[in-house]
Amino acid sequence: MKILVLGDVMGSSGRTALKKNFSKIVKEYEIDFSVINGENSADDGKGITKKIADELFSLGIDVITSGNHIWDKEETTKFIEKETRLLRPANLVKGSPGRGYGIYFSKNKKYKIGVINLMGNVFMKKTEDVFLTAKEIREKIILKKNVDFSIIDFHGEITSEKMAIGHFFDGNSTCVVGTHTHVPTADTRILEKGTAYQTDIGMCGDYNSVIGMNKENSLKKFFKNKNATKHFPSEGIGTLSGIVVDANEETGLAEKVFRLITGGSLEN
Repeated sequence: MKILVLGDVMGSSGRTALKKNFSKIVKEYEIDFSVINGENSADDGKGITKKIADELFSLGIDVITSGNHIWDKEETTKFIEKETRLLRPANLVKGSPGRGYGIYFSKNKKYKIGVINLMGNVFMKKTEDVFLTAKEIREKIILKKNVDFSIIDFHGEITSEKMAIGHFFDGNSTCVVGTHTHVPTADTRILEKGTAYQTDIGMCGDYNSVIGMNKENSLKKFFKNKNATKHFPSEGIGTLSGIVVDANEETGLAEKVFRLITGGSLEN
């Protein structure tokens, strides 16, 4: 079983890179199931629209996860209730629209894959305790009992929360990846009990930027230049950044994992 997980899609640059390269990646690595984080995929880098979600699904992407920008487009609160393939963090405040996890089928309909979306508490607003939520979900989505494989996207600011969640789900999930900081970390590995892990898988967008935002304007903002405007995405050639996991079909755990970084200024 080959699983592809890609980091935060950043604006039009990230979407264009996906349109050009996604099908080739799926074919080259024989991908059976794919997940991307789409919370920055709108043109301004904030949120996701129904049109963009439909566009990403049309490429063959199976599930879209998100994070702290999920509600930046008001329309999302309405269509997320019906679109079960779009997730929001499971530990958002109770009563939030949508769902934080789901169970989906692989492309050949042979396997059930659980996808869980969590968000860190540190520097993040309007979240419930992520570790209590993780414990509750781990008791509901059980590897090789009600799912064949499971994928966790932990959207967070700090590495310690991400690593802790990785170890918490070790042996209980196929892979745990971190998103949000837009910079891929070099700690791709399989944990002791068989779960593939990377603290942050980076972004899909233009790396000739400041975490995906226009670098000239970002510098103006850091230097408190009065001519600076609101942050807006850089629109150069995008890099696709994520991981590919080769999972054992009997155990649901990872056998191999490697970083996928292709295109743009961060090309492998």
